[in-house]
Amino acid sequence: MSKNDIILPVLIAFGISVVLSPIVIPFLKKLKFGQFVRDDGPESHLKKSGTPTMGGLIILLSIVITSLFYIKDYPQIVPVLFATLGFGFIGFLDDYIKVVMKRSMGLRAWQKLLGQFIITAVFAYYVYNHTDIGTKMLIPFTGKMVDTGWLYFPLMFFVMLGTTNGSNFTDGLDGLASSVTVLIATFFSIVAIAFGSGVAPITCATVGSLLGFLVFNVYPARVFMGDTGSLALGGFVASTAYVLKMPLMIVIVAFIYLAEVCSVIIQVGYFKKTGKRVFKMAPIHHHFELSGWPETKVVAIFSIVTAILCLVGFLAI
Repeated sequence: MSKNDIILPVLIAFGISVVLSPIVIPFLKKLKFGQFVRDDGPESHLKKSGTPTMGGLIILLSIVITSLFYIKDYPQIVPVLFATLGFGFIGFLDDYIKVVMKRSMGLRAWQKLLGQFIITAVFAYYVYNHTDIGTKMLIPFTGKMVDTGWLYFPLMFFVMLGTTNGSNFTDGLDGLASSVTVLIATFFSIVAIAFGSGVAPITCATVGSLLGFLVFNVYPARVFMGDTGSLALGGFVASTAYVLKMPLMIVIVAFIYLAEVCSVIIQVGYFKKTGKRVFKMAPIHHHFELSGWPETKVVAIFSIVTAILCLVGFLAI
């Protein structure tokens, strides 16, 4: 792999993202694709109502256009691109129903889950039958590859669905999901380059697209990625981890995703059982907000934690 196949995808995707954003944002405003802010969220977020959402289209277009330049020479990109687009499409439908059809909850839970199952099933079939990835995966901190056998597929469904929903929950503050995921994508890019796995062009493209998107997504955000972006990024992270044979690394490098999901599960479960709350609000980033942390501080701390855990991730390989 030449340095052009590493650096250029970052620059191309960044350029596309930066150029598209000033075009797409006014277009989303014109179509009145504004963010709907629920009344049960933090009061400070009510001012965000009307900010254009579905900005994940910018991220997706940047990744797809850039990947098309490399897909012929790097066929390993195909399953990752499929998962990213597939989950992004589910997110797009969810956003469309929320914003255009004015149904605040978007897709029904069973509809979203069914879509995620279908995308994961197709991804699993392709990876198992049309690649040489196999059913082995790296066990962190041991340096050993273990064949998971029949557990490979149920574990994949658990990881794919858990990661995409974790990414979805993380998208709740200006620049949070973008900042956390760009660090995870950078981690995977370095690993892909080091191991010559062939997915580096799309991981690097994701880094570039998120950096470009962040220009418009940092506080105060001019555009939100919506479920279109957050589900797509979750699909990217999970599928890349599988192609690199290290899905268990998600627990380390994407720990913020895990913390967000667990905070919601704990909050809901504990409330149903006792009528009391563990956190002031879930997902957990809202708990810190209501504890007096400025939104920018929450994003900075979560990003720092992710950066440190990505370094730990290198030690775990």
